[in-house]
Amino acid sequence: MTRYGYQGAHPERRGAALLALVRAWAAGVVVLLFSEYLQAALVYELLATGPRMESFGGRLLLIHLPNAVCIALAAWAAARIHREPFRESLPGHLTAAFAVPVVAQALNMAVQWRELAAEGVLLSNAVLVVGCVAGYAADRLQEET
Repeated sequence: MTRYGYQGAHPERRGAALLALVRAWAAGVVVLLFSEYLQAALVYELLATGPRMESFGGRLLLIHLPNAVCIALAAWAAARIHREPFRESLPGHLTAAFAVPVVAQALNMAVQWRELAAEGVLLSNAVLVVGCVAGYAADRLQEET
């Protein structure tokens, strides 16, 4: 016990599950922001030229595939930081892993709702699902080994 009477967030204390979720979300936000910054600085600035972005394959390769990697990294980081014994609850662990990418996607669509095209909406939502599943699968594979 500290001098202020606070013993910390032990698993049996109220609020410990929420604190574990917040830590996981914070890790997911940091990884998502960093990876998206790298993507914008490296891919968009160097490789995404006008002619390359006109084709479907170019947009898929230069926008959607790097986004899937960023989402997978964020979901993986959030899932890895989510600590025991809260990892044992499947709904809680899925919430820890998927909340940041899903909220980021919702914010992105809310901000850009006037410029949305059907292709962009469908592919970005498919990328969200693929990235989340890949990040969660990476966490589970790492858990088993």
